[in-house]
Parts: sequence; C-alpha cells; structure tokens
Amino acid sequence: MEILGLEKVSFVDYEGKICATIFTGGCNFRCPFCHNAALVNKETVPYTEEYVLAYLAERKSLLDAVTISGGEPCLQPDLPMFAKRIKQLGYPIKLDTNGTFPQVLENLIKEKLIDYVAMDIKNASTHYQAISGVVSPQIDNIKKSLALLKENGVPYELRTTLVEGFHTTESICQMANELAGENTLYLQKFVDSGGCLGANLNAVSKAEAQKFQATLKQHIQNVYLRGY
Repeated sequence: MEILGLEKVSFVDYEGKICATIFTGGCNFRCPFCHNAALVNKETVPYTEEYVLAYLAERKSLLDAVTISGGEPCLQPDLPMFAKRIKQLGYPIKLDTNGTFPQVLENLIKEKLIDYVAMDIKNASTHYQAISGVVSPQIDNIKKSLALLKENGVPYELRTTLVEGFHTTESICQMANELAGENTLYLQKFVDSGGCLGANLNAVSKAEAQKFQATLKQHIQNVYLRGY
C-alpha cells in the first residue's frame, strides 16, 4: 500500500465515530478543487503499512473505526489485503472513492472488508469531464459502482463538493434526475486550504447551496449541507 498520509484521530471523517484516516497516494482524476494535491501528485513522505497497523493496534481502546481515503484508494492493488489486516484488528472500515473501480468495490463488499462507503458524485454526467480534469471520466464505471452499492446493501452516502462555476442550476437539475431514488447525498462546501490542484476557485454561497438542496430533495430522500 502506498500510504502518504495518516490523520491519527478524526472526528469528522466517519459519521458518529472517532477514527483514524489513512490517505493513499495517486488518483486517476485531476479535479481542480481537490485539496489533496500533494497526495495526488505523490509529493509526501510515505508511511509503512507496519507503522500504520502498529498504531491502530495500540489505539484500539481510543478509536472506533478506520477511514481509507486518498487520492483514490481503489488504485492500490493490495487494498483488499490491507483492509483485511485492519479488519483483523477489529475495526470497521469506511472507504472514500470516486466510484471508477467497480470491480475493486465489488470484491471489497463481497469479502466483507468495508462497512461504509462515501462515494463522490462530482456533478451531472455531462459535466464530469470538466470537473474531473480528465478526458474520459468513466461514467459507466461510476454507474456500475452506484448499482453495486444499491444491490449489496452496504451502507453508503453520496457526496458532491460544490464549486462556483462548475455547479449551476442546470447541472444540479440534471444531477437530481440522474440520482432519482437515492437515499443520501451530502452537498459539501468547497474550502481552499492552499493545496488545491486548481487556482482561483470559490465556494458556492450558502443561499445557492440551499437552492440546490431544495432541487435535489425533489428526487433524493435525504440531502444535507456539510460545512455550511
């Protein structure tokens, strides 16, 4: 596993749980609003698996769970084995993913190696190229991952980071139709922490985010604002 970051204690990465968050290196997207540019570009010093696992073993009485994030964790060929070792320590695992690796996701679900999934829905499908920063954002794979989550019963949430200029009334209306029948979507406030892949980006205002929320609620059961 290429582990390039470790947040030893987090109160926000796994809803309702105190967790450690493991950040993997590399990503197949280049979203301009991504705040983990150093991870995507593999610019940070790696941690060894043994160091991370030893830390998790020592903190079992203090931590409730583990989140595996990135970057895109599903790029890592040994993700299933690493997840298995975490599960052997007794931790539930949350996976953060962009949904472009349905085969990996299916394997993790079938092997009961993940307990919760947070999957990014960047924008409406026709707007994905611009917001993902790649020519072929693999929309079909994202749809397959969505179907897998629905069919297999693993708890999951969808999440969209709202960025001014990328998310409009038009794209949100299209998203609402594409995600009709989904249970939970979080609309996240973009925060420029200084480490983004792109420049001169701004958050969608709270008033606009609330309008988007109302539109999406017509088709999705639960739509929440996060960070506003």
